[in-house]
Amino acid sequence: MAIFLTFILAAALGYIYGHYIRPKQLLRSAIQEVRQKCVAVLEGGHKGLYRTIITDNNQSSELVVEVKELAVTKTGQVKVQYLSAYYKNPEFRTKKGDALLKEVQDLLGDYLPQDAIEWYENNHRQENIKQYLNDLTITHYNLL
Repeated sequence: MAIFLTFILAAALGYIYGHYIRPKQLLRSAIQEVRQKCVAVLEGGHKGLYRTIITDNNQSSELVVEVKELAVTKTGQVKVQYLSAYYKNPEFRTKKGDALLKEVQDLLGDYLPQDAIEWYENNHRQENIKQYLNDLTITHYNLL
């Protein structure tokens, strides 16, 4: 009789755990993961492209650099972080990857003029993510 009661009690507790407790734990972890991804996208920063012509040894090529805005000075200069770069004429210089980014850092410096950077328009996307994040928070508290 004790074995039968133990079996019934274990089945009832298993049912409660499987249908009520575990789904909420999975939902919490999924919501936390989505929030972290949304915050990472929002903190991604303001990004854009900077283009300039580089001349060396009677050869020239257009240098295209993807930058991320770190800060803006009062004089209209933007402190940037260089994300990627490439030359339109691949024979002009052969450096790639980190070596090219280091070369670009040495050539252009830490600050670029704000009006020379073509900024990506992502305001609409960021507003959608903020709204989604707010909805997610409200839904999260209603479900749990």
